[in-house]
Amino acid sequence: MFRTFRPALVVFTLLTLLTGVVYPVLISVIGGLAFPTQARGSVIERNGESVGSVLLGQPFSSPRYFWSRPSATATHAYNGGASSGSNQGPTNPALAEAVAARIAALRAADPGNDAPVPIDLVTASGSGLDPHISPAAAEYQVARVARERGLSVERVRELVAEATSGRTFGILGEPRVHVLELNLALDAIP
Repeated sequence: MFRTFRPALVVFTLLTLLTGVVYPVLISVIGGLAFPTQARGSVIERNGESVGSVLLGQPFSSPRYFWSRPSATATHAYNGGASSGSNQGPTNPALAEAVAARIAALRAADPGNDAPVPIDLVTASGSGLDPHISPAAAEYQVARVARERGLSVERVRELVAEATSGRTFGILGEPRVHVLELNLALDAIP
């Protein structure tokens, strides 16, 4: 009886070691060597301290900062373990209430700004984790941030331009502004 099961047991053990140990370790080593930043989580560090990720948004509520796109993740905002959209359709009253509250918060932070509010400042992305806003959403906030920090509007626009990425490969997606990198650049100004 053992003679019948022995080959199956040997193959099972070898495949378990190969696919469960050797392959994952090999891929982790190759990934770490070929893509060290990504293998460590695409973490942004300042002065040796982790301040965020290139891939995950963060909430900002101070008028001194550019505000991120709202998060729809459960438990707490920008929860990477709960990535999802809100699943609220355009006729859902809860979505209309949330958008109205977000518009009111933007207007309260910048009462003199009567420009139309860009949609990405009041609605969450599909993942609920988006670290980017549109250039229009950044422009909407430029005057407020400049005033709160005592900077010229032109200087803040320069920082926005530096934090703006174009379309991927020149054709995919839309231009976007990385909010955390922009806010870190603002904090670096004496």
